[in-house]
Amino acid sequence: MGSNLTIETHTDVQGLIALEREWNDLLIRSRADTIFLTWQWQKVWWDFLSEGAQLSIVTVRDGGELIGLAPFHALPPSEGPETLRLIGGVEVSDYLDIIAANGREETVYTTLWEFLIHDYDRRWEIIDLHNVPAASPTLTTLPSNVRKTKGVQVTAEVEDVCPVINLPSNWEEYLSFLNKKQRHELRRKIRKANKEAVVRWYYVQDEKAVQAEVGDFIELHKRSAQKKQGFMNQRMQSFFQAIARTTFNQGWLRLSFILIGDVKTATMLCFDYNDSILVYNSGYDPQLYAPLSTGTVLLAYCIQDAIEKGRKVFDFLRGREEYKYRLGGQDTKVYNLRISR
Repeated sequence: MGSNLTIETHTDVQGLIALEREWNDLLIRSRADTIFLTWQWQKVWWDFLSEGAQLSIVTVRDGGELIGLAPFHALPPSEGPETLRLIGGVEVSDYLDIIAANGREETVYTTLWEFLIHDYDRRWEIIDLHNVPAASPTLTTLPSNVRKTKGVQVTAEVEDVCPVINLPSNWEEYLSFLNKKQRHELRRKIRKANKEAVVRWYYVQDEKAVQAEVGDFIELHKRSAQKKQGFMNQRMQSFFQAIARTTFNQGWLRLSFILIGDVKTATMLCFDYNDSILVYNSGYDPQLYAPLSTGTVLLAYCIQDAIEKGRKVFDFLRGREEYKYRLGGQDTKVYNLRISR
């Protein structure tokens, strides 16, 4: 380790809280900048979904400056071999990563690996990193260090896809990207909804209304499909309420509803972060105005609004749902990087 490099492990919530000021500053100086790695997101996940895990955040500093951060947690012993994962879990955080300052990745990963293999105070057996974006140096620089160590195996496998739209400068140009059939269908659905009903849509902008509006989102989400009812248990509802409040306060939340008359029929929970709109989750009532395709119409309005606001990317996040491709999504990949000894 270089003479100015120091490395430290933070194992309690106070350590996480103490990093608040520096965390996001490092994140925006890295190639890993995503809402799911912000201090705010990671703190809410820890508060609501960590379930007995042990914090083990590793920081790398150069002369006191934070240049690297591995937001690890250790799974409870009851879940098997001693395993390190990234804060954010698997279910609710679509992109996760180790955070390294731009241009300092080699230093950070080399220092981190030497620490993990020689000086780390936990006897880990597996480092199991989920939802690492394909462009991340974690998938190249870290394994190149790992492979120099005897008795350690490393694998990287595609875990899922995240379809994205690289947004053009105007709506008509976006429509021209779609194939003829999908372009016709989208225009037809928008016309039909507005011809046959009084259609209104909006983003939630009143801080006092956020809790109630998230409650309405949750109800529409649960009505969408049987499997969503199982997902949206009480613990997950508390997480959604907390993450909505937190991201609203940061100016990142874009929770929208479409109404037919005065009835909410579909909803989109998105985030506006780093020049991208992230489509996090959705809901609709299949019993209400199904012929008007309000879910698709609301999604189209959100895409149009993103274009008008000059956003660069419309990101559907994880999953291969067909509607993402009908609206122009192109696959990007996330990986599971697994190190074992």
